[in-house]
Amino acid sequence: MILRFFGVVALALALAGPAAACARPRTSLTYLEGQVMCPTCHTTLDQSDSQAARQIEVFISKRIAQCATADQIRSDLVANYGQGILAAPSHKGFDLLAWWLPVAGVLGGGLVLAFGVWRWSRRRGPDEPDEPEDSGLDEETERRLDDLLARFD
Repeated sequence: MILRFFGVVALALALAGPAAACARPRTSLTYLEGQVMCPTCHTTLDQSDSQAARQIEVFISKRIAQCATADQIRSDLVANYGQGILAAPSHKGFDLLAWWLPVAGVLGGGLVLAFGVWRWSRRRGPDEPDEPEDSGLDEETERRLDDLLARFD
């Protein structure tokens, strides 16, 4: 009986090794397909039907079966194909400009627009009297027109 118990424990320990190798959360092919570009058609793998895209998907599937994380797989792809294989630039170094320049452009445009509206609204101060526009009519015609309009009031 004790011998059987130790046999079961030894078998469990032998099977625990491969199970422990994949203890960290696994990634999926569908998760990475939207993050990796096809080198021939320059679309993401989930949108591409090219032979190169299929080869990269096979590579990713093999790496997932080996319990590689998404970061490890992306690193391997960048090592093989270069930084252009990723759909989005990295968040480090010079590539950080690709993330911050659009934000800076929108904020800068908003500031320019706000300044322009502020200057436009301040162009004519509230204490300046409104001057009537010159109608281009002589005094006699204006008087007669005013009399005619007064009758309708």
